[in-house]
Amino acid sequence: MASKGRPGRSADDERKGRSRTPEGRRLAVDERRAQLLELGLELFAATTYDELSIDAIARAAGISKGLLYHYFPSKRDYYVATVRVAAERLLAATEAASADLDAPPLVLLERGLDAYLDFVERHGQAYAALLRSGIGSDPEILELVDGTRSALAGRIAARIGVDEGDALAHTALRGWIGFVEVTSLEWQRRRDLGRERLRELMAAMLLAALLAAGVDLGELAGA
Repeated sequence: MASKGRPGRSADDERKGRSRTPEGRRLAVDERRAQLLELGLELFAATTYDELSIDAIARAAGISKGLLYHYFPSKRDYYVATVRVAAERLLAATEAASADLDAPPLVLLERGLDAYLDFVERHGQAYAALLRSGIGSDPEILELVDGTRSALAGRIAARIGVDEGDALAHTALRGWIGFVEVTSLEWQRRRDLGRERLRELMAAMLLAALLAAGVDLGELAGA
């Protein structure tokens, strides 16, 4: 009996064609979502959450509000997803720099700061979106931002051997993370300070903060 498929195509060809269709649709959905998140990094870096409307987002994306809601049920969901992308990218950008456990702590610090500043230079919009995030006291946003800061501070603490129970030293590290964030945003805005000088300033401030917290800088300072 002749196949009811298209002329010249076997039943096996028909099955293969059908099996590719859902995957193709899924790829298109994932690509569109990724594009919307890239746009979100740009938009939320340029304006505040309250000032940016769903209408404006849809116009910038060239899609209807209905389609935007298909990917993100609300503006908040869109914003949270955007901040999460920024946080993941920052952590990924700095993780590799501190992977060489045989390198001296100060060298790892310099590599980490270089990776951090690379991220600021290459993904300034994502960085600004992450640091300027906040929908009042939205717990998910606060958790994302705080988790990013904790991860960065934790890596440094582990590399330089700060005791987990040393509350003062960990507080100093978290304070230093805040210093790095603010100075990076200022550097991005002004651009009248050389990158190397900024990195040196950040490293010096970390050493000063740890010294004030009573941390033994022996190996770190002498690296």
